[in-house]
Amino acid sequence: MKWWFVLLAMVALPAGAAPSGWIVTGGDVQRGRVLAQSMGCANCHTIPGLPHADGNVGPPLTRFADRTFIAGVLRNEPANLQHWLRHPQQIVPGNAMPEMGLDEQQALDLAAFLYTLH
Repeated sequence: MKWWFVLLAMVALPAGAAPSGWIVTGGDVQRGRVLAQSMGCANCHTIPGLPHADGNVGPPLTRFADRTFIAGVLRNEPANLQHWLRHPQQIVPGNAMPEMGLDEQQALDLAAFLYTLH
């Protein structure tokens, strides 16, 4: 195993966390929760812990942090999630996830929130 991979895993995961316990550096969980509500994510997704978040257009986000893939094509890791949140149509053209116009900070915050969903 390469030393840099071990170091990356140690930096990316809090002590005692499962491999899916990503920390999004620079992301704010509470701002992400507010964004999930204000941007209308709940209109399309079921999101645990958010009121009235019972949409069924997109996949439920229950246990999102424990998933291996995003949209079935990207490894579920912070950089990929942030890219997906900002540009889903670039990754899978024609999919149901719209371009939401998120800036970099909003994508960081939303990713930080999504990684709390175990």
